Amino acid sequence: MNPSSSFVATRDQALSVFNHPFSQSHSFLVSNFKNGSFLSPINTHTRRPKTHTSFTTPKRFQPITGCLGERNTPAKALRQILESPGAHQGPACFDGLSAKLVERAGFQYCFTSGFSISAARLGLPDTGFISYGEMVDQGQQITQAVSIPVIGDGDNGYGNAMNVKRTVKGYIRAGFAGIILEDQVSPKACGHTQGRKVVSREEAVMRIKAAVDARKESGSDIVIVARTDSRQALSLEESLWRSRAFADAGADVLFIDALSSKEEMKAFCEVSPLVPKMANMLEGGGKTPILSPLELEEIGYKLVAYPLSLIGVSIRAMQDSLTALNGGRIPPPGSMPSFEEIKEILGFNNYYEEEKRYATSKYQLYADREGSNAYSIQRVRDDSEQRGQSPQDPVVEVITPDVYTKYGADGSRDPFSGIWSRTLRIKITGRDGFEKLDVRVPAGFLEGITNIVPGIFLFYDVNSP
Repeated sequence: MNPSSSFVATRDQALSVFNHPFSQSHSFLVSNFKNGSFLSPINTHTRRPKTHTSFTTPKRFQPITGCLGERNTPAKALRQILESPGAHQGPACFDGLSAKLVERAGFQYCFTSGFSISAARLGLPDTGFISYGEMVDQGQQITQAVSIPVIGDGDNGYGNAMNVKRTVKGYIRAGFAGIILEDQVSPKACGHTQGRKVVSREEAVMRIKAAVDARKESGSDIVIVARTDSRQALSLEESLWRSRAFADAGADVLFIDALSSKEEMKAFCEVSPLVPKMANMLEGGGKTPILSPLELEEIGYKLVAYPLSLIGVSIRAMQDSLTALNGGRIPPPGSMPSFEEIKEILGFNNYYEEEKRYATSKYQLYADREGSNAYSIQRVRDDSEQRGQSPQDPVVEVITPDVYTKYGADGSRDPFSGIWSRTLRIKITGRDGFEKLDVRVPAGFLEGITNIVPGIFLFYDVNSP
């Protein structure tokens, strides 16, 4: 911006700018995948990773319709994955950024992890501290950040069968493609930790029936993943019995957590063979042996969860970065993406491209203020001759300083140190070149200027930088 430029305006011009909608704050809500949009149909034949260099927002949020005009909902997309051959990997995310990284890496779907969300959001262990409301809120942020289906960790439904119904309906509204429900008592905890306890057979089955009823009442097709923790709490035989009962109650996917051997995993996959099975590959030392996707496919698994990879490497990376900073160094370039890469991941470039659609020729946004001058002077073209107005209108310069904090004479902050203030310098110069007025006034006294100089209307946008 040229610091020597002036703001030249007639009364009508200034009035039009003052009333322009750009002087107000606006927010835009973009509907995404949870409202029925999906990026692309699932390729049921290959699992080649997709290369993501950038996202095109309009294409990303366009709903895909089938031959009968039905929208491809998150649950339908997940069901396509369940019907496709192979064992499908799904890393567990814990916030919008981690979910977006999963999508950019080419995975077809992802999970949310109660363990990781409790760690990232609360900084607390997965021992029942996190609530239904916090999980729904975090889940909604995750589903809005991506266009791939997300399976939500519904813990034990946060209560009895009626609570389970509320949980399922809440997860549907949050945009989840599926929900995992377990048979632990409250407070629940990670299935690979000590002291697991489960509810009775009857209550466990009733939870799944309540979930199926909630899905039906909502007119949804959310995928219900029925999990039992009875392998560690009771026995393998009990966990197999409950899995069969869950399938009979209407569960779409079966999941026994903390199986302790490959033989137990094979026995599980023989239960209700037409119902897909889920494996939990808890990284870093869980009770279940870590097998490759091909091995899991051979055993009979369809979905494979990796609950700790993202939260685990995030913890270690942050620890390493803090060690470097504590030693007076910044993290080495190879340990973190460049600023340009970070902006691309977060969608800055797409934002700038879309922003151009709403730009106008008369009003422009300035991202950075150039130079060290504390004042900026805006110019509006004088089209008074075209408008038939008098060419004798004065020249009005509105010189706007940057925001500053008030300090006392001794350099300390005064009692109003929390108040951000603005002062305007108003210069009025006649067409003959002689200065008519040069004053500085607080921004809040602009209306009084019209009393000092009758017939002159001044404006100042308090939202301007």
